Amino acid sequence: MPHLLLGQVLYFSGNPLREGLETAHHIRRGAVLVEGGHIAAVGEADSLRATHPTAQIHDYGERLISAGFVDAHVHYPQTAIIASWGKRLIDWLNSYTFPEEMRFADPAHAAEIASSYFDLAIAHGTTTMCSYCTIHPESVEAFFAEAGRRGMRALGGKTCMDRNAPEGLRDTAQSAYDDSKALLQRWHGVDRLGYAITPRFAPTSTPEQLSALGALWAEHPDCLMQTHLSEQTDEIEWVKSLYPQARDYLDIYESHGLLGQNGVYGHAIHLEPRERARLLETGAALAHCPTSNTFIGSGLFDMDGLSRDGAVIGLATDTGGGSSFSMLRTMASAYEVAQLCHRPLHPAELWWLATQGSAEALRISDKVGNLAAGMEADLMVIDLASTDAIAQRHARADSFWEALFPTIMMGDDRAISDIWINGIRQR
Repeated sequence: MPHLLLGQVLYFSGNPLREGLETAHHIRRGAVLVEGGHIAAVGEADSLRATHPTAQIHDYGERLISAGFVDAHVHYPQTAIIASWGKRLIDWLNSYTFPEEMRFADPAHAAEIASSYFDLAIAHGTTTMCSYCTIHPESVEAFFAEAGRRGMRALGGKTCMDRNAPEGLRDTAQSAYDDSKALLQRWHGVDRLGYAITPRFAPTSTPEQLSALGALWAEHPDCLMQTHLSEQTDEIEWVKSLYPQARDYLDIYESHGLLGQNGVYGHAIHLEPRERARLLETGAALAHCPTSNTFIGSGLFDMDGLSRDGAVIGLATDTGGGSSFSMLRTMASAYEVAQLCHRPLHPAELWWLATQGSAEALRISDKVGNLAAGMEADLMVIDLASTDAIAQRHARADSFWEALFPTIMMGDDRAISDIWINGIRQR
């Protein structure tokens, strides 16, 4: 039976950061028709009710129907250590991340954390994500098995490291290639799942391992490749000492076959002019992680300059270096970071980054991240007056965007009224 969801509707016909705010469309009394796991139609409520009289009605009143959030960069194994105190990147890895990731050799632990992570992500309105796992194939198996059980569109991959990590978290160039290839062949394209070749970052891979993963990507160019780039200044100095022959950080990836259109580069804060030019030239995507960048003191992402230049940019929580599972909180942080760079982001731009922008960064914008006929039916319903503080500000709003903005800045999981994944209601 088709389902007809009634409420306010928000969708996009383009990128408001580059093409203007008129690409964001709000229907005051709108509807979304869901049938067979896909969106069949989006339009005015009265019109769709008249043309689909047998559809099951879900009337959400004044609540907002939107595509589910798409999180472009997460570390699901760090779920249990989110919001740990007082470290910058390298100390964070040694003090919190590496000890926790050691535990993922145990399939039962990996399965437990995967289930917990997906519960938390969905509760906050996230219906698609791209995750780093650990070096253990068991961690990848747990992630994809849990996503598949829930019918989700999800991407992820085995994190590869063969140096500058504890012994229990190091693989080799050959095992990284072999394990990644086997996992890719097992999971990529199964149901709604996609594999991402995943060197953690240049300092934890030898040149031999980066070359092996570059070769694997060349064999499977339809896969994503995800890694980290220019997150902190002390990290960049470390990278230069490890790769003194490289022109810059990005050149390390490029020289080993790890730069391309299907590449997703987390953070990318302290970019050299040559790096910016090459990222734009290749069409590679950047994952902006604002809560992480402020929480561990990394710096301010140049959203205005990069978006004006035409960069492909998605938004990400960076769980658990990021301090929240919520894409609403992540949008709020992106707004605050942009304010520090003297460019306030409009609510339409923020919402696009958290949905269609992230889907574009992950090369799945033809499938999720927007409300349009033919898209997969991953939807969320937002209460725009979910708390007393938000409700009192919402009541004074003179426009839809003014009504939405308090939820972006102050909203949390209480704002998520309903979730649909693959056309199936979750609540």
